[in-house]
Amino acid sequence: MTSATAPPAAGPGPVHRRPSVLLRVWWSDTLAGWAFISPTVLLIGLFGLVPVVWAFVLSFEQNDLISPGKWVGLDNYRKLLHDPAFSNSVRNTVVYTLVFVPVCVIGSLLVAALLNRRVRGITFYRVAVFIPVVTSTVATATMFNWLLDPDFGVVNAALNKVGIASQGFFRDPKEALLAIVLMTVWGWLGFGVIIYLAALQSVPADLLEAAAIDGCTRWRAFWRVEVPLLAPATLFLVIWLTINSLQLFDEIFVTTKGGPVGSTTVVVYYLYVQAFQFFNGGYASAIAYALFMAILVITAIQLKVGRRLSHGER
Repeated sequence: MTSATAPPAAGPGPVHRRPSVLLRVWWSDTLAGWAFISPTVLLIGLFGLVPVVWAFVLSFEQNDLISPGKWVGLDNYRKLLHDPAFSNSVRNTVVYTLVFVPVCVIGSLLVAALLNRRVRGITFYRVAVFIPVVTSTVATATMFNWLLDPDFGVVNAALNKVGIASQGFFRDPKEALLAIVLMTVWGWLGFGVIIYLAALQSVPADLLEAAAIDGCTRWRAFWRVEVPLLAPATLFLVIWLTINSLQLFDEIFVTTKGGPVGSTTVVVYYLYVQAFQFFNGGYASAIAYALFMAILVITAIQLKVGRRLSHGER
């Protein structure tokens, strides 16, 4: 009897190893995307987030930005409540905002309505309105310094021609803030016009035709049909312009330096004075965070009220 010899066992075949988890993560789209944007994230973190955190810590210190700071807790914030110069800056900022925002929004709406037509040269007019937005703030302020100069300004020369006495403008405590409003409205009007133009051109033509069939005049249709449909654009503009007006600085720095007699000292300019003229870094940081909280609260209120009004809620 012959015994059957078992065939030799086959050796292990080639093993196909799956890529390691780490390697698969390395080649994933997510990591590739982060690799592309990492320089930007690094720069934002270094020059954006780090100063924000540092300023927050600084607001609890007595710090001259040179020597090591001394921890004082909430003293800087308590000082804000009893600082008449800070109160004056808050008052000027509020007055400026309450005048600038409505004038800019209403002016932008009316100009956009005029430019929302098919007439010869309309492209030129639209570009002309938008040019101040892309013009340097320093250049704009320098130009208005020349135009509104009490002695040699073009505006006063024109007023004198019609028998009106020369005005002080930036040198008059009663007129300086209004002159700042005039200058900034001129600079920001084009931005609001572009927003409203885009919104007006998205209004369905059927609604306007139906209104005309019902006997609605063009002016009445504008206020009763188009303006209500512009509520989202209006809400955006009000919030955007409010945030910018509360942070007014460049125009003040170039034109009035907070004068005359503190009549144009706004919060951000007062912050600048405390930080870089008096070297009260901790107190300036407290002002910055107080302004940040005020902007946050005002924006939240505007969003809530705006959404209710746009949806017809009470």
